[in-house]
Amino acid sequence: MDPVDPAALAAARAVLDGARRVAVLTGAGISTDSGIPDFRGPNGIWTRDPAAEKRSTIDHYLSDTTVREAAWRIRLESEMWAAEPNAGHHAVADLARQGRLHTLVTQNIDGLHSAAGLSADHVVEVHGTVHAVECLGCGDRGPMGPVLERVRQGEPDPPCAACGGILKSATIMFGQALVPADLARAERAAIEADVLVAVGTSLNVYPVAGMVPLALELGRPVVIVNAEPTPFDDAVTVVVRGSASDVLPLLFAPRSDGGSEMSTN
Repeated sequence: MDPVDPAALAAARAVLDGARRVAVLTGAGISTDSGIPDFRGPNGIWTRDPAAEKRSTIDHYLSDTTVREAAWRIRLESEMWAAEPNAGHHAVADLARQGRLHTLVTQNIDGLHSAAGLSADHVVEVHGTVHAVECLGCGDRGPMGPVLERVRQGEPDPPCAACGGILKSATIMFGQALVPADLARAERAAIEADVLVAVGTSLNVYPVAGMVPLALELGRPVVIVNAEPTPFDDAVTVVVRGSASDVLPLLFAPRSDGGSEMSTN
């Protein structure tokens, strides 16, 4: 990848240096440097395995045992279990330690922002998390680990221990509604923050991508950090082309005056 453009980085730093409350929206691109492939890129999960999208659709998952069994095998072998937060995740956590992070809204299900040290008060996982399971019958929730161990021990489609219903990861599948409270927090972040930084997201998936036009309509500066073009590149304040792990440590380094302001969440 080409070096980060110093002029773009300086312009983005100038925007961030004046911000007391920063909202950050992250997508799959922040986790690719942790070894987790994106979905639609050249080496994406759905590019390599078109059937993966079917496994992510709730109607197919509910109606087809073979889809569920394949989904559990994939979960067992997922790159996410070995993945560690990269410099991009740690940079967002550092922004929180500076007292300048309003809210981190992520489209990712890997839990790496929390692993980097962000508290639940700061994180909105709009697509859920792979680290928990939920029952589609009784709604019971629990950690993923014990259920994966049942798969290792020979249960190809482990049922809910409480009611015998169908279990899935606590993620939002196609055909499922997003959690209204999570969407409200994302909208509030776009409204209340001094600046919005969109990192590693294609900005094609709504309603979460709507944070960007909402912030722009309110006159808020918006910075995009992405290795690839997005539909909003011509509309935002600054675009910094590059990987999150390269750009964010430079972008979110402590302000030039050394100051810190407590954020309101």
